[in-house]
Amino acid sequence: MYSLNIPVPPVAKRIAADLAPELVPFRTVRKRPTIVVKRFGDAEPPDRLREQLRPTLAGVRPFEARVTGVDTFDNPPNGDSPVVYLAVEGEGLRDVHERVVRDFGAVEGLEGGEYDPHVTLARGVGTDRDAVEDALDRLRERDFGDVSWTVTELGIWTREYREFATRFPLR
Repeated sequence: MYSLNIPVPPVAKRIAADLAPELVPFRTVRKRPTIVVKRFGDAEPPDRLREQLRPTLAGVRPFEARVTGVDTFDNPPNGDSPVVYLAVEGEGLRDVHERVVRDFGAVEGLEGGEYDPHVTLARGVGTDRDAVEDALDRLRERDFGDVSWTVTELGIWTREYREFATRFPLR
């Protein structure tokens, strides 16, 4: 499975690490945070996908993004719920998503009008639902101040190797 992602900046990784003690009640805690712009599946190898994406991403300039808080997907289209995440916003982020969806299509229920940029922190209920609810209450109350950064590159992420297969510098 491949996706077009934004590298998660150190400041957002630190927030995720600082929140780790609050995530203990969840079934799964994400160890390698990502920000997905668009999902592609496995149909094309990354080198071919890179060449297909080049014209779509031509002219995309660096843009600002920011963490706006913690939120949840209570009924995700697949997998365990709830999904707890850092909400990420930025006009440029949505513009890139719309541009890529226009050329490659949207994954129903996740992209297009349903797209919520985010960094997944954890998902699923562990052994104690009450502990999860208490953790969610505490997490939603957290204030991170102004956490913003400039996105200077995008990359094709490989789920299998959990790394970028190729990167696109933004100029």
